[in-house]
Amino acid sequence: MKKHIPNAITCLNLLSGCVGVVLAFKFPEKLQYASYAIFIAAILDFLDGMVARLLRAYSEIGKELDSLADMVSFGVLPSVIVYHLFLQAPQLDISPFLNYTAFLIAIFSALRLAKFNIDERQTENFIGLPTPANAMLIASFPLIIAQGDYFSSSFIKNPYFLSIFSLGMGLLLVMELPLMSLKFRNFALNQNIYRYIIITASIVLLLILKFVAVPVILFLYIALSLIQFRIAR
Repeated sequence: MKKHIPNAITCLNLLSGCVGVVLAFKFPEKLQYASYAIFIAAILDFLDGMVARLLRAYSEIGKELDSLADMVSFGVLPSVIVYHLFLQAPQLDISPFLNYTAFLIAIFSALRLAKFNIDERQTENFIGLPTPANAMLIASFPLIIAQGDYFSSSFIKNPYFLSIFSLGMGLLLVMELPLMSLKFRNFALNQNIYRYIIITASIVLLLILKFVAVPVILFLYIALSLIQFRIAR
């Protein structure tokens, strides 16, 4: 039975993504509900891998199931959130077409997940932005708006920003960009210094900036990854 436990957690990840899509369409004025579904899915996505390692319950079906669940929770659901943000933004003459650029995120997420499954270089670190990181960035947008940060909200609800953001983040997902994994194989400081920095900085930034910290944390994660691999070379 233990080999099915990680897959059961992965299915809960998928369920969270499905519920999030329903919440986004049912309560478009409360998109933060859908955001919570992404964060729950991210926790479950972390747990299924951890449990699989602890139980040594690896399987090919588990690997494929994980990607399929991630496609919904971290590909389709973020696209739906961005689509609703487009609808809440000022509508332009080209908006009937521009609004659908939100689904570039789903397309590029599918490409990212497909590449990950066949790319043997990504056993220790990532090549391209992981879909959960991109999804959590998008999940922060409705929460920033609900937080009442006027300056950030004005950017988020700008249709030009949303269209450029959708394309830009899509390209980051599939770009040949080396990024560190946050999985610890041990707790030695010299081997995990960048992981400790990003975790400590994330806690401090979240306490100070709340949800506005999420975009800053993602930028810091990418910057530290580039520094780490530059020094390693």
